[in-house]
Amino acid sequence: MERNLHHLDISDKALASRKRYLFATLVTCISLAIIGGSLHVLELGKKRMNDMRSMAAYDLDEMHEHIRAAGEDITLHEVNEAGLTESRPYTVSEVEKLVSAETWKMLDEMIDIPAGRFTMGTDRSRADEQDKPAHEVTLPAYSIDKYPVTNVQYARFVAQTGYRNPLHWENGRIPAGLNLHPVTLVSWYDAQAYCEHFGKRLPTEAEWEKAARGTTHNRWPWGNFMDAERLNTYYAIGATTPVNRFPEGASPYGVMDMAGNVSEWTADDFLPYRGSHAPSDLFDAKIAKAVTAEDRAKKVVDLVPTGKRYKVMRGGSWKSDPFSTTTYHRNFAWSNSASDFFGFRCAKDTNDQGGQ
Repeated sequence: MERNLHHLDISDKALASRKRYLFATLVTCISLAIIGGSLHVLELGKKRMNDMRSMAAYDLDEMHEHIRAAGEDITLHEVNEAGLTESRPYTVSEVEKLVSAETWKMLDEMIDIPAGRFTMGTDRSRADEQDKPAHEVTLPAYSIDKYPVTNVQYARFVAQTGYRNPLHWENGRIPAGLNLHPVTLVSWYDAQAYCEHFGKRLPTEAEWEKAARGTTHNRWPWGNFMDAERLNTYYAIGATTPVNRFPEGASPYGVMDMAGNVSEWTADDFLPYRGSHAPSDLFDAKIAKAVTAEDRAKKVVDLVPTGKRYKVMRGGSWKSDPFSTTTYHRNFAWSNSASDFFGFRCAKDTNDQGGQ
């Protein structure tokens, strides 16, 4: 009897020991699994980063050439306005020889948009509030440039008028290979001056949207589904592209490059649509300002309303997320701003005989 009790006592101890061993083994296995999983995630992350690097539009060692510092454009403006930049401006005859006569004819083409009603804006729940609501607009007939204004066209304008160059033209010359790319780093005022010189004007926001989507409520110029093969956006290429690069991206009227490439200036102030539920302060143009002495000491700024208005920009750009390239999406900027993804095209009334 004593032997049996002693045997049972040993068995209980052995059982407890085995439980401790199994628990320790389980903890070890879980720990190893966590460590292994973490290493696997790190390895996947490393591969993903390598994939992203291989898909980048430029060598990441050259990234410093593609990043613009805050305020850099303002400084370039000031230097340009002060006449401190060297310039060897084109003559009119030099500009005319930069591309063929056929290319000039293609670039200068305008598309006639018939009078009538169309749906502007959207009621999509996930759309930005400034894009809502959908509403009917009636427009008279008008014409709009088939393509955004290109560098070579802007060079002709500069040669004819003596107007200042875009900020990134070194020595007053178009950067190599960019003749047929949309002109960038031009402000709303620059775009307006160009259009007026050729007897045109900037399109209204409604004119731009109708030319882009037609009367079928298209989300993109070609239809209702995103197609990355029809536009230049989301850093897929990493820079502007020739305005005739994406013929399959044409709008129902045959207007080109209205999604991606460059975000285009329109004539209108950024104001809410009738019936909009967007917060009212969204439409107030703001500046960054250190309001208090403490803020100034800490170099902290707030966005302060100015009582002025932004100008509407349309179409998204080569930098935009894909949903910013929808036909109804409204972006905005200060009229004196300029950036490497801002561009424009012109419009005119159909009875306006101005031209190039």
